[in-house]
Amino acid sequence: MTLSSRARRGVWLIASLACAVGATAASTASDSATDALREALGPRPGFAQPDPKRVALGHSLFYDPVLSGNRNISCATCHHPTLGTGDGVSLSLGEGGIGLGPDRIADPDNPPEQRIPRNAQALFNLGADSITTFFHDGRLEVDPNHPDGIRTPLGEDMLGGFASALSAQAMFPVLSPDEMAGHYAENDIALAVRQGRITGPDGAWERVTQRVTEIPAYRAQLDAIYGPGAAVDFTDIANLIADFIAVEWRADASAFDRALLGGEPLEPAAQRGLSVFYGAGNCASCHSGWLHTDQAFHAIGVPQFGPGKAARFESHQRDEGRLRVTGNEADRFRFRTPSLRNVALTAPYGHTGAFATLEDMIAHHVNVPQSNALYDTTQAILPTFAGASRDWQAWSDKAQRADITARAEIQPVSLSEAEVSDLVAFLHSLTDTSWRVRGLGVPDTVPSGLPLDQ
Repeated sequence: MTLSSRARRGVWLIASLACAVGATAASTASDSATDALREALGPRPGFAQPDPKRVALGHSLFYDPVLSGNRNISCATCHHPTLGTGDGVSLSLGEGGIGLGPDRIADPDNPPEQRIPRNAQALFNLGADSITTFFHDGRLEVDPNHPDGIRTPLGEDMLGGFASALSAQAMFPVLSPDEMAGHYAENDIALAVRQGRITGPDGAWERVTQRVTEIPAYRAQLDAIYGPGAAVDFTDIANLIADFIAVEWRADASAFDRALLGGEPLEPAAQRGLSVFYGAGNCASCHSGWLHTDQAFHAIGVPQFGPGKAARFESHQRDEGRLRVTGNEADRFRFRTPSLRNVALTAPYGHTGAFATLEDMIAHHVNVPQSNALYDTTQAILPTFAGASRDWQAWSDKAQRADITARAEIQPVSLSEAEVSDLVAFLHSLTDTSWRVRGLGVPDTVPSGLPLDQ
């Protein structure tokens, strides 16, 4: 992977002037260093400011299980604020699970058919104008060359009406049998999905929308936004949820931000870690910009387990990452670079949630072959269910494991234990928890009256 000349210069400046940043309040020289850092990072992202009425309605919809086929799962089930807007496990149990996070178990009366194939991603800063790529494989992207400005393999006929890529991503879990829709013939929405009736009269979207509009409290809020009796589509619901996500989990006021914007300097360990991040660790080659992601796709050899992102008729349990989107063999095992904002809150890490701590994730980046050779499978957090015996089939395949490891693009680097500790301190400096105070939080109730994941 290569850096632009501006980025290379910025990385050099950051590494060489890092010590000066620690004294921003003390010297003119450190002001120059701060300017250099800001220039290297590029423009700070902007954030939309939607109408508070829309945010409030999106808040209720995000937490309301009424959107799921069996009325038992909400967006918050796998993206809960008490678990860093994820769910604290490596691979989730969606439909057929009971409980929240690591305590979630299989419903004995209606167990899951499989785990969710990939780790639930955090929702921080998804409303930033610089975030243009969604999901681990980037199958949803902002693309001005498409009629609606969004590219997805689902087809153009499903994109009309979405205000943004962030709102379009809300349709994916609702239509997934393993996530929210439910399995074949369990409910009317699952049946419509299975039969391919998504849009149009009596399709899955219309059925979800009808559930919402038939609830008086929702109808009143919708009337206040769209006008009395106005027609409401599923895309309107998705747009409202996106407005809520964009506002609720904005996190760009960390210690790192304050230091770069002329406030108090970083703590000494974090300051040393900044030097490692932009220097010997080579972290910024992928985790670039203010939100620390190039939004590109890289193979880093994360251990593969669980069902894999495969079609139902496939049994190899592989997850070939970006390849499934592009068909390009060079994209095999490549996954999107995640933002590191609030990364200290979002364990476990990797597209399978293979690593339980930041230290483990860093050790993997430092030496992929060694990490995979010594990988401790017990650190994976996998709620028990009937299909658990198949979890490690892919990783037990020596040829597949060797292929995943060999395709890793990151080269081994030499970091001392002290440097790793400082790097972890720097990653903690990217934490912004102001959303816990200013945000709407978890509601006590929702208009449907259904029980909530607290």
